[in-house]
Amino acid sequence: MTTVGFIGLGIMGAPMAANLAKAGYDVIGYNRSRPAVDELVKQGGRAAGSVAEAVRESDVVITMLPDSPDVSEVALGDDGILANAKDDLLFIDCSTIRPDATRTIADAATAAGVRVLDAPVSGGQAGAVGGTLSIMVGGTPDGFAAAKPILERVGTTIVHVGPAGAGQTVKAANQLIVAGTIELVAEAIVFLEAHGVDTDAAVKVLAGGLAGNAILDRKAAGMLKRDFTPGFRLELHHKDLGIVQSAAREAGVAIPLGAVVSQLVAALVNRGDGALDHSSLLKLVSELSGR
Repeated sequence: MTTVGFIGLGIMGAPMAANLAKAGYDVIGYNRSRPAVDELVKQGGRAAGSVAEAVRESDVVITMLPDSPDVSEVALGDDGILANAKDDLLFIDCSTIRPDATRTIADAATAAGVRVLDAPVSGGQAGAVGGTLSIMVGGTPDGFAAAKPILERVGTTIVHVGPAGAGQTVKAANQLIVAGTIELVAEAIVFLEAHGVDTDAAVKVLAGGLAGNAILDRKAAGMLKRDFTPGFRLELHHKDLGIVQSAAREAGVAIPLGAVVSQLVAALVNRGDGALDHSSLLKLVSELSGR
């Protein structure tokens, strides 16, 4: 039986780790807050009291952490993943972090004899729970081949997109598209409401035409109800858009629409709405429209 150390049992990591346990993997979970670890144990996993404890027995280690400094500390720290890795450990980082940080971690891991992949995911909490995530993977072909059976237990679209850092670059593009699409759907909803249109009917027909998109399919119903229960917190998308802007600047690429949406997201986060779902962009569009 393959032993998987899973570090980071938040809104995405918890269901991913549970799905691996249900699939028959020996999953050892660690999280900074203990209740998430206890919940994994109820789902068939085992508990670890530290990163080191989660790593020492593991053939594979998966991280799902909030930001680049968190992953760097867990991977490179004095008692982190590389310091406690078994020979030929496979380290899969499913977090969304900066591509340059990923490459730094990959260089250190390779030097330590650890195979490493950046494998950020898309699909939100619903995708994590249902095991239907889209996973964009950077790293070596051999590492990807070794990881694919595991990733198939948490996702349905799993694509090797290039060397170390490529997965994070594709995820940055994903977050750019998602934020822009949410903003346009929000603007369309406020526009339709202002004209007194049956918005449920309008969303149905829009979703079936060229304007159709995953945001209309998955988010519009909640947006119409003003239900912003987080599936993906706005503050995390704010972080991701910072990654997009930094990477775009590094490559000399203009993202004018992305920059505008990034500022709108920042405004919501700065006024205290960061814990809401990213579809709460609708709130700001409504207010700007005086509605």
